[in-house]
Amino acid sequence: MTAGHLATVHGVSVLLCGRDGSKLSGGRTALDLIGDALGCQADMAAVPVERVADDFFVLRSGVAGEVAQKFVNYRVRLAIIGDIASHVAGSDALRDFVREANRGKRLWFVPDRAELEARPA
Repeated sequence: MTAGHLATVHGVSVLLCGRDGSKLSGGRTALDLIGDALGCQADMAAVPVERVADDFFVLRSGVAGEVAQKFVNYRVRLAIIGDIASHVAGSDALRDFVREANRGKRLWFVPDRAELEARPA
């Protein structure tokens, strides 16, 4: 699914995905990304927001839940990197989802790589 490179952030091996490639759009693409991460022995996949399908940000579509569940099942963390303000502005439910996700350690929404690197593992 992805061309990327490995980095270590607070002792966590992270697969940093490039901007080009397949969009994270459901269970199959989540499993592809998880496979890429596990193949590199990464504990986290960091995906630019440009690589996330718009349906992911429409909670009623079920895409975000399906993707998040796959990552939880395989014990791989997921970080979405980039500006999601336009998506969040139109949905109280999404805003709540993002807030709750960012309180945990499995799924994060961060504005940039610097914020990812600033977060404790």
